[in-house]
Amino acid sequence: MFQKIRQFLGDVALEGRRISWPNRRDLVDSSLVVIVFIVLLAIVIMACDEVIRTLLRLVLGGEA
Repeated sequence: MFQKIRQFLGDVALEGRRISWPNRRDLVDSSLVVIVFIVLLAIVIMACDEVIRTLLRLVLGGEA
C-alpha cells in the first residue's frame, strides 16, 4: 500500500514539473475574456427576466 502511495506522489510530482504556466499577458487576456463574457451573460439574463416579468404582468393583469 505504501508503495502505491509513493508511486502516486512521484507521478504527481512528475506531472507538476510538466505544467506550463501562462505568462502575465496571457493571464490578463484570459481574465478579461472571462469578465466580459460574464457581464454579457448577466445582461442577457437580466433582459430575459424583464421579458418574462412583462409577459407575466400581461397574463396575470397586475403586479408580478
